[in-house]
Amino acid sequence: MQISSVNDVKIYNLSHGKSLPEWLSDRKKRALQNKDVDIQRRIELIQDFEMPTVCTSIKVSRDGQFILAAGTYKPRIRCYDTYQLSLKFERCLDSDVVAFDILSDDYSKLVFLHCNRYVEFHSQHGHYYKTRIPKFGRDFAYHYPSCDLYFVGYAYGVIMSLFAISLTDREHNVCDINPVHQLLASGTAEGKVECWDPRVRSRVGMLDCALSSVTEGTEVEGLPSVSALKFNGSLTMAVGTSTGQVLIYDLRSSRPLLVKDHYYGLPIKSVNFQDHLDLVLTADSKIIKIWNKDTGKVFSSIEPQTNINDVCIYPGSGMLFTANEDPKMNTFYIPALGPAPRWCSFLDNLTEELEESPESTVYDDYKFVTRKDLENLGLSHLVGSALLRAYMHGFFMDIRLYHKVKTMANPFAYEEYRKDKIRQKIEESRAQRVQIKKLPKVNKELALKLMEEGDDEAELSARKKKGKALPSILSDERFQVMFENPDYQVEEQSEEFRLLNPIVSKVGQKRRKKLRLLAEADQEEEEPEGRGSSDESSDDDKSWVDEVREQRRLIYEEGRDRRRQERKQKQGQQPRFFQIKAGEEFRSFGDVARKQKLQKASLEERLKLEERSGTVNVADTAVGSKQLTFTLKKHSAGNIYTKKQKSIQIKSFTFEELQMFSMRRLSDSKCSVFPERLFV
Repeated sequence: MQISSVNDVKIYNLSHGKSLPEWLSDRKKRALQNKDVDIQRRIELIQDFEMPTVCTSIKVSRDGQFILAAGTYKPRIRCYDTYQLSLKFERCLDSDVVAFDILSDDYSKLVFLHCNRYVEFHSQHGHYYKTRIPKFGRDFAYHYPSCDLYFVGYAYGVIMSLFAISLTDREHNVCDINPVHQLLASGTAEGKVECWDPRVRSRVGMLDCALSSVTEGTEVEGLPSVSALKFNGSLTMAVGTSTGQVLIYDLRSSRPLLVKDHYYGLPIKSVNFQDHLDLVLTADSKIIKIWNKDTGKVFSSIEPQTNINDVCIYPGSGMLFTANEDPKMNTFYIPALGPAPRWCSFLDNLTEELEESPESTVYDDYKFVTRKDLENLGLSHLVGSALLRAYMHGFFMDIRLYHKVKTMANPFAYEEYRKDKIRQKIEESRAQRVQIKKLPKVNKELALKLMEEGDDEAELSARKKKGKALPSILSDERFQVMFENPDYQVEEQSEEFRLLNPIVSKVGQKRRKKLRLLAEADQEEEEPEGRGSSDESSDDDKSWVDEVREQRRLIYEEGRDRRRQERKQKQGQQPRFFQIKAGEEFRSFGDVARKQKLQKASLEERLKLEERSGTVNVADTAVGSKQLTFTLKKHSAGNIYTKKQKSIQIKSFTFEELQMFSMRRLSDSKCSVFPERLFV
């Protein structure tokens, strides 16, 4: 039971609380009642007072003993016996019920209007008769004196009875018959009410409600069509519009006596009168408002947690039932409207006991403040006056005075409150989006990798029946320093990490592959044929070995380049010193580089280089051999030739000439080089 108070009117929600499923056994229900406190305090007024999915309409028989409700899915009708406080019977139907009515005092005669143009009659034992009307119907009314059913529909706007059809030029939504003089009224989609006399079977009057529903301050976005209609007595009629207004009419006047706005802009779905207190109960899909039909003053209101489809008042009591977009049908008891029904008279005693022990409301009109609060508000000078009453470690002051002073001290408090509310709404809307995992400041790559591995393990454990995911390193307090202290940052460019990374990555791949294979093994017990278990592992071993080798090669090349750059930097920063030996001539530092380059070059490259510089001259002879002429330069030990001698020619000799030439020395004083030097 849930107790709420709106405008000092106590409202008891008897359906509040957890509902137990139907398939639970009695033993399990008793066990749950012993464990759960909410189930223990729950009041189940009528057993199984709910639908499988949604309840569309609800009514009470004229004798007050039976409550009938229509719902879906599957389309069905349920009848509850109030004397037994339980379900009496349930009947499933072929299609959804648009509207239904009880023709007799009890449940023995029922009529249903289906969404497929069928009208179905039920007797006490079940299905009795079924017929079809020419147009789709939206509502119907039963005329007791002539036993006629009048249906209103759409497409071409048709008012039909089972014996006659009257064509109109409008589209009709609802209808009702006055219980005193039997006047038939129907509401159209154009916001008009047409009145028909069943005796002459013709229209006797028309009332335009769309124009009258627009008052000062009313914002209307579309044409107000009639969505609800109800007679009260012989002259009073209430009309509900699709824009959320309720108009009270006297049939003798074309102007409404009162226009009541729900301020929600939702169609009015139900209108009921409470004659004892001259109240009107109107309901849209969001709220039920109870107000005076003469003045429009609000008496109370009920706002259920789910959308409302229909409202039914139990005759002569303060209890009402609602059909909702929810399996559970709500039951509200308002003692201010009337007593409890005879079949649940214990509710009066229960509510009286609850009202005898209310919570203390002595200090509702006072605010408790401390001395520090008074100093912040600038009211310290009021201590000792009649405006403050000392109590324990503070004071009580009038709540109206407190609000006035606080508004003067902080005039922007409402703006701050409004901004906080807007911020809360934005955060609630953001919570419905995809949540982004926040990464730590240190070791972001490692944290992301651990998150992905944790998700894989959690998914695998969810597939298993008894498996549990291991705790993640990110949630372990022992490893928090690794993601907070920069000293623990993993250097991915270091040689150790690069050499170990291929091995670690392959181990992680093997572990993930093993987890995947285990998951597949749970689904398939046998291993597929023609596939070895160790084939992929050998390929993995070869692949990570190749990766390690590649990383070693890259590290060696990077180290060589780094050392070369360091050498160049040192050469650019520090001067180089060269020692010139005795007898040498200093030309330039480029000669040393050229000499080093010539030493590394091949014979062919050296000959081409010297030929371009003019030092060597190569020519062909008549016999086909080569003749090479070169110019000697100075040596560090001194001159080896005279200044006049410019060149030495090397010619081809026979073997005998060479042998004879080697036996003797050269006596020419112009050259002091030995013959062995010439022919080496």
